[in-house]
Amino acid sequence: MALKTYTGSCHCGAVRFAADIDLAAGSNRCNCSICTKARAWFMLVPMNRFRLLAGADAQTEYHWLPPGRNAANLHFYFCKTCGIRVPGRGEHGPAGGPFYFVPVASLDDVDPEELAGKIRYMDGRHDRYDRPPADTRLL
Repeated sequence: MALKTYTGSCHCGAVRFAADIDLAAGSNRCNCSICTKARAWFMLVPMNRFRLLAGADAQTEYHWLPPGRNAANLHFYFCKTCGIRVPGRGEHGPAGGPFYFVPVASLDDVDPEELAGKIRYMDGRHDRYDRPPADTRLL
């Protein structure tokens, strides 16, 4: 694992963060309804590898309760000023505990060559996050 600290922000700079990420491990794209509409491309980051540097009060939250569930697992955050999606928080990640999901587009200092690696596709539309959907062309 080759962790590197990346910084990121929203468009206006009100929300700023740092995260220790191994980009070589791959990024994620999902086909659930919110990820499809937002064309989400994200990295999963353990809680202890994420730091909010500024803008806790500059964010607004959206959480969606999927049909058939009694509690939201994902909390999406956006800058109140510019509307850009910033890192969100999940309750039950791949390792079983809480995590952050960092939008790749919000990273300020990433080399595009670093992003050209492995992408994991998730079939979130059918609650099968362990496998890709049948069609990944538009993700």
